[in-house]
Amino acid sequence: MAKSNETQGYLIAPDPGAARLTRPVRGIDQNGQPVDTSVVEERPLTIFLNSQEIVTAMTIGDYPDYLALGFLRNQGMLHTEDVITGVDYDDDLETVVVRTEVETSYEDKLKKKTRTSGCAVGTVFGDMMEGLENVRLPATPVRTSWLYGLAHQINRTPSLYLEAGAIHGSVLCQENRPLVYMEDVGRHNAVDKIAGWMLSERAEAADKILYTTGRLTSEMVIKTAMMGIPVLASRSGFTAWGVEIAREVGLTLIGRMRGQRFICLAGEDRLERDMDPADAPVEEKKHKRKSAE
Repeated sequence: MAKSNETQGYLIAPDPGAARLTRPVRGIDQNGQPVDTSVVEERPLTIFLNSQEIVTAMTIGDYPDYLALGFLRNQGMLHTEDVITGVDYDDDLETVVVRTEVETSYEDKLKKKTRTSGCAVGTVFGDMMEGLENVRLPATPVRTSWLYGLAHQINRTPSLYLEAGAIHGSVLCQENRPLVYMEDVGRHNAVDKIAGWMLSERAEAADKILYTTGRLTSEMVIKTAMMGIPVLASRSGFTAWGVEIAREVGLTLIGRMRGQRFICLAGEDRLERDMDPADAPVEEKKHKRKSAE
């Protein structure tokens, strides 16, 4: 299938027409009239690391290998030096098993969990903050023209969000080019898929920007920092702890990106204002996204 103008240049773009991701449902509208709509599918995915069951996540079901790899990477259970010998997905059993050359055991780690504020109930293991102690992200400069260009293209990209709503998106970008666009019912899942892709492809992180449709919470900031990405941007707002952590690790944090406006609450010294906001492309009404759900 040929790519649309909006998806050209992506390495991975959303596929809102994939039958497995949505289900047609008939309902009644505000006027009492029948209406047909698409709703997002949710299905469980149980992730194993070698012989140990780690977690069951609710997901839309695409890219289970990247989701598993990224989740384990962001939880500190997989490291860049680990040799991955296989990633086996069983659609019938709804399980994915990540196998490493060296046997692993995370029984103690699994006992320490923190329920997060993320949609679809994210889970962060209790010692993730310890992994941030030595994290200092590179002071990568960010041109405001890149931010405006990215927001304009991403918001015009055909997506499951625009098709059915009730979903979050995260996009890995390089300068003004969006590269990998992942969606899921929880923003943490979408980010984990990107982390899994980066681990699988051995992609460089220091020159990347992560764009998300969701809130800039502590969880989002931690995961971005753990991935080594120095810039995190969103259409949505911030939490105080997210801002505090971003400042501690040197993450450039930009939120409330809508049209010609944005707010930077961390790393503002790295912004290169090379474009007058008045010259930024105006978001057409038909492409405006629904508010975060």
